[in-house]
Amino acid sequence: MEVEGLEDEGPSSQSDSPHNTDLRLTLPESLSSENSGPVEEVVVVDKNTIMKLTEGLLSHYLPDLQNSKQVLQELTQNQVILLDTMEQEVTKFRECNALLDLNSLFTEAKVYHNKLVNIRKEMLMLHEKTTKLKKRALKLQQQKQKEALEKEQQREKELERERQLIAKPAKRT
Repeated sequence: MEVEGLEDEGPSSQSDSPHNTDLRLTLPESLSSENSGPVEEVVVVDKNTIMKLTEGLLSHYLPDLQNSKQVLQELTQNQVILLDTMEQEVTKFRECNALLDLNSLFTEAKVYHNKLVNIRKEMLMLHEKTTKLKKRALKLQQQKQKEALEKEQQREKELERERQLIAKPAKRT
């Protein structure tokens, strides 16, 4: 793909300047001054050769790179699918744990309900006992009052009798 674009640029750029038809590789002057050896000019390569070498290199590696790119995209898509699946499984496990928690809550609620029922029974029984005790206390209180009243009446009768038994002086006329 990119090779075609480079081929199109090739002839137009060659005709624009004569210096583009060959390239010369030389060592920089700073390197040549450091090395005490002779400076050489290296091979002259024309642009057409460079284009052909580039085309060959690209045609050799480009299909493998494109295949690798496609395989990587598929792997990335598969990873996304796997991540979604894993997230769904994690959600299912959380829901299962929530159900277990709900079951334990229901069991606990049942236990507390039974305790409340027992407490209610005890309270009703205690209420009945207190009602009976109140009635008994009231009867006892009434009986004591009656006995006290009878004692008082008995005492009054005895006092009256004693008064009647006491000798009364006769009236002087």
